Amino acid sequence: MKNEGLNAKEGKIVTIAAFTAKGDMDKLKAALNEGLDAGLTVNEIKEILVQMYAYAGFPRSLNGLGTFMGVTEERQKKGIKDELGREPSPLPPNKSKLELGTEIQTRLIGSPASGVIYTFAPAIDAFLKEHLFGDIFGRDNLDFQSREIATISALANMEGVNPQLQAHFNIGFNVGLTESQMKSLVAVLDAKVGKKEADTASEILGKVLNSRAG
Repeated sequence: MKNEGLNAKEGKIVTIAAFTAKGDMDKLKAALNEGLDAGLTVNEIKEILVQMYAYAGFPRSLNGLGTFMGVTEERQKKGIKDELGREPSPLPPNKSKLELGTEIQTRLIGSPASGVIYTFAPAIDAFLKEHLFGDIFGRDNLDFQSREIATISALANMEGVNPQLQAHFNIGFNVGLTESQMKSLVAVLDAKVGKKEADTASEILGKVLNSRAG
């Protein structure tokens, strides 16, 4: 098992997701430039920003995409040629979105999703399986680890979502992120985003580590 923290590209995913969720477009602009300079492709960053709508809402996602459009235009005018990167593969034709999303959700969580909230509101169960995990996580031009780094970073910058933050730390471990990488993520938040956000993430990470050690 590797003991290294996040690599340069993964560290930039943290700040891109954090500032998108926070709604700080000035700092996001700088983070986007740094992300491209670190080697993230244009399509990888688009994918991060699109995924943010599922956690921070359409307005913040759209604002992030608009900021990114401006960044790419400025860089093109300066003669900077950023790698476009690949588009996602088509979704499997032999599976419905519900089937694909259920498989992905089960893999990420570690077991089939269950709970009274899904019985109380079956629509949210369908939306999670078909749309979040089928439509979004089913797009393969951004791996699950990168998606979880982005999700954890976004949730750490939002008030009142600690249960979801805890769940996604667990999912992060399930998809192969290490304790060193998680602590590195918190360190990036502390250095680049804010102490409050880093403290929240550190507290929740500690609970997850304790529960997984038990």
